[in-house]
Amino acid sequence: MQSGHRSLAIILGSLAAFAPLAIDMYLPGLPALATDLGADPARGQQTVASFFLGMCLGQAFYGSFADRLGRRPPLLFGLVVFIIGSIGCALAGNVDELIIWRLVEGLGGCAGMVIGRAIVRDRTEGEAAVRLMSMMMLAMGVAPVLAPMLGSGLLSLTGWRGIFWLLGAYGLVMLIVVIRWLPESLPLEHRRKDGLGAVFATYGGLLVNRRFLGLCLAVALPAAGMFAYIAGSAFVMMEHFSLTAGEYGLAFGLNAAGLIAMSQMNSRLLRRFSMERLLDSALVMSFAATVLLVLTAVSGAGHFVLFALGLFLFLAPLGCIMPMASTLAMAPHGRSAGSASALLGVMQFGAGAVSGAAVGLLHNGSALPMVAVMAVCALGGLLARRLIAGPAMAQV
Repeated sequence: MQSGHRSLAIILGSLAAFAPLAIDMYLPGLPALATDLGADPARGQQTVASFFLGMCLGQAFYGSFADRLGRRPPLLFGLVVFIIGSIGCALAGNVDELIIWRLVEGLGGCAGMVIGRAIVRDRTEGEAAVRLMSMMMLAMGVAPVLAPMLGSGLLSLTGWRGIFWLLGAYGLVMLIVVIRWLPESLPLEHRRKDGLGAVFATYGGLLVNRRFLGLCLAVALPAAGMFAYIAGSAFVMMEHFSLTAGEYGLAFGLNAAGLIAMSQMNSRLLRRFSMERLLDSALVMSFAATVLLVLTAVSGAGHFVLFALGLFLFLAPLGCIMPMASTLAMAPHGRSAGSASALLGVMQFGAGAVSGAAVGLLHNGSALPMVAVMAVCALGGLLARRLIAGPAMAQV
């Protein structure tokens, strides 16, 4: 990869890392946070779901404005909102306030993700876009590997509030980086100049496009399964399997490392197989892993090692699913790349908000609610690819 693309990938990956940082860093402290604020586990998990909801709602706003104002103005605005939301979380006096400020944090944190995908579409296409997105995943993938361990360390030194102060500082650093080193990628002549009605028409046109819709769901639903894992894994591993906060951080980081490793294999795999074949194989593998997890949870005989293996086999293929399905979905929509990226993100985090809330509502002290939601999401992604997008499409 060219050095310019490598630098761009690091910046975009760091911007996309707001989501895993804002979620994964405080997961080890979720049980302690709930106790400190006098909330039950279900209410604690709702702080995760509210962040997903903010990520979902914000992306439609940023996508449309990024196609009209350029990529930088809405990105800078989102970073400021994220900083404000993080400060609000650090100062929250009860769980209801925390849920609201997590929503605000999500509304700001999604800007880097949605606009980052649009910038990739501005600069590259086809296999080059997959390589750049995979490089982004490597950069942003450092976050879920290090975040739980960093969160565990901060938890012991500063308590859970220190995690949010650090997130606010990260937002400030990235604000400076964008101002200084991320140039505008959408020229004036390529910006949309139509009105509000055209915004809804653009979104409507994308939603009735079977290929786009099917591929978006093939990304969004497996990702929602990952969000179910994120929402429930702290309680499952630390309460059900009795892991310490440090052990949980290590297990979480190993799973994230599997996803990163898979994302970095994409360039080599594309030399031998088409995107469609790799996407189909990854979707099948993820669903098969959830079947193993459900059987393990239902039987009640699951050893943690077997359970951890199932989680790893579910998460690693997402390193293939997310960049390839996203590239295939957005490829024909260069003029509306911001809107297409926004819809992709809205579906992803909307489904994530639902799956995260479902895990909290179904919480019964066992691993079954989490893995059952993961299985439904994985199956939904596989069916969307097969029945809506179609099993075979032209190579992009």
